[in-house]
Amino acid sequence: MSKHSNNKFPKLHNAMWPGLVGKGSPGAEPCIDLDTVLDLTTRAEVDGFKFEGVDLFLFDPHVNIDASDDDLKNLADKVRSKNLVVGSVVAPVWPPTGGGSAMGGEEDRKKFVEQVRKGCRIAKKLRELGVRPYGVVRIDSASGVGDWDKDPKGNTQRIAETFQEAAKVAEDFGERLAAEGEICWAGMHSWREMVRLLELVDRPQTVGFQADMAHTLLYTLGYNAEKDALLPPNYDWKDKKQLDKALAKLTAALRPWTIDFHVAQNDATVHGTGTHDKTGRHCLVNAPNGKLNIAHHARFWLRDETGKLTRNLFHICWDGCMFPNEVMMKQETWNDILRAMIDVRDAHGWNELN
Repeated sequence: MSKHSNNKFPKLHNAMWPGLVGKGSPGAEPCIDLDTVLDLTTRAEVDGFKFEGVDLFLFDPHVNIDASDDDLKNLADKVRSKNLVVGSVVAPVWPPTGGGSAMGGEEDRKKFVEQVRKGCRIAKKLRELGVRPYGVVRIDSASGVGDWDKDPKGNTQRIAETFQEAAKVAEDFGERLAAEGEICWAGMHSWREMVRLLELVDRPQTVGFQADMAHTLLYTLGYNAEKDALLPPNYDWKDKKQLDKALAKLTAALRPWTIDFHVAQNDATVHGTGTHDKTGRHCLVNAPNGKLNIAHHARFWLRDETGKLTRNLFHICWDGCMFPNEVMMKQETWNDILRAMIDVRDAHGWNELN
């Protein structure tokens, strides 16, 4: 008998953007091209199981946000040739990538929405090409917490209004937007502020939450929002019950909004490389200082308070940004990651579509 559950859902995806995030700028390591990250993904295998798809960052040198239909057909053919599909895609909404602050002036906010439009156009085209059966378009506020602090109420309101405009665009393309909460993004830097923003946007059918296990662990510690901490200062990480209690409260608030999910590990510190602000440090799945029991803590996102499976995600995706290139080029890195993903599906997966 197989030691695995053989659950079919959620599908297991690998993120392509670790080849880009925190790389390519002066003083940083070079980017890793899409073909290389795809090959590393395809070669990963554990007990006969393989990754079933990839999530994409719509930015050069991986995918040009202004890619032509022919470019996108070539991309679809490339992914399909690897026996993979595309799931969620990241819209490059930040000022350095052609976007603008969601709480900025009129021009900044127009640029933000335009990048969402371009991202949704690519997402829809990949659906039409038959290579993207599910997934969302990922966004954030493209603004820093320091600027947000100057006018918290007004800035959150502006972000909400920008997200509402972006939602209208997404609906025109038949897409949904997932806002990824991280301690570095204005109005999304704590679990309470994230819920407040989603409630202000008030488009639950179109705008939801993207939960990353590493970033949401930082929510419990109150980085950039001490008043919203769920764990005490100098928390003893040996107290597993207290961490579970904190995650239970956090996920009770955010799980109903969650439409995209990243499996990740974190050591309870912050990290930033290249042009990326300091945010929750992604660690390798087997990092000795990792604070998460990945399969155990994923349950708080994939099951409700009673332990019942939510079954509302077609796929889950690994996210591990800002690893050294030397680590990323080792095949064992991706085999270990795949093994952790399989463990999550064994524990919290299912076989029939909801």
